Amino acid sequence: MTEPVVIAARRTPIGRDGGGLREHTVDELAAPVLRAVLDDAGIDRVDDVVLGNVFGPGGNPARVAALRAGLGVDVPGVTVDRQCAGGLAAVAQAAACVRAGEGEAYLAGGVESASTAPRRAWPTDPPTPYSRAPFAPAEFGDPDMGPAADLVAAEAGISRTRQDAFAVRSHERAVAAQRAGRFDRELVAVGDVTADERPRPGFTVERLARFRPAFTADGTATAANSCGVNDGAAAVLVVSERLRARLGVPGLRLVASATRACDPARLGLGAVPAMREVLRSSAPDVVEFNEAFAGQTLACLDAVGIDEHRVSPDGGAIALGHPWGASGAVLVVRLFSRLVRQGMGSAGLAALSAGGGVGVATMWTVTR
Repeated sequence: MTEPVVIAARRTPIGRDGGGLREHTVDELAAPVLRAVLDDAGIDRVDDVVLGNVFGPGGNPARVAALRAGLGVDVPGVTVDRQCAGGLAAVAQAAACVRAGEGEAYLAGGVESASTAPRRAWPTDPPTPYSRAPFAPAEFGDPDMGPAADLVAAEAGISRTRQDAFAVRSHERAVAAQRAGRFDRELVAVGDVTADERPRPGFTVERLARFRPAFTADGTATAANSCGVNDGAAAVLVVSERLRARLGVPGLRLVASATRACDPARLGLGAVPAMREVLRSSAPDVVEFNEAFAGQTLACLDAVGIDEHRVSPDGGAIALGHPWGASGAVLVVRLFSRLVRQGMGSAGLAALSAGGGVGVATMWTVTR
């Protein structure tokens, strides 16, 4: 009865860096999502709030967001840093607390505001973002994400044409999902922003072929077949099976979770050993994999034998955007919508790679 189950899931629209969410800090993005998740579940008390964040202001944004959401001064809050995997790691951490019997209800997810991240105001004008923190000691190799994605794609033999086709499909699916209203029940409007800003209609492989390499002179990753820099928040309510049964609601039960790592110089492959671990438990009907770069994503999917056409059926991060600390939680929100709200299967996989060569993967099944 202490098995962890997600019974509610929401997210903000995903905005572009400097877009419609540009004036909202991380706590201002997270708070309305936390409130909406609790309202959906019909409960008013949680044991803790666990949020992933990468480039925020410090000061434990999870605690600040919990207070802003009106959860009460006795709800503590903890912020998790697994880089881009922080949102999914936060959900797994909350689930572990439920399984250990520490509590029965946890809000978990992630948040990122690239637009309001700390910036260096002097001597540059306009202010520029601080350089990223190191992912690994220099002697291990510590490439930026883009060059690392080019390396992974080249070593895996992923062609530029295949990457562009994958990116086009992501945008086509996201645009179709928007038009069909499939995101509506998971979205929490922030100000005037009511829809994801990044999906683009009209992309074709021929159009994407005109984009130049973005990171290395002979690379295959471009601005069009890579994710954006984005703002957004996502959260889920993780409860015990005991509480879920008492409430009488359906949910997603966590059946397997793994955090693994790989060579930091090939950081985009971090999800591979994690996915191999959780795929031992069951075969997923729906796969949500964070599409940081098309080439890196395809290399991971090929390594574990997942058909690329099965991934992100309503579009992924290439189309929707990649709000770093929130992205792992966005994957779980998408699974919840697909499997619980829409009844499009009974099992789902959520996975992603992160800076430093870390990967997190989770397997879920529907319970009613």
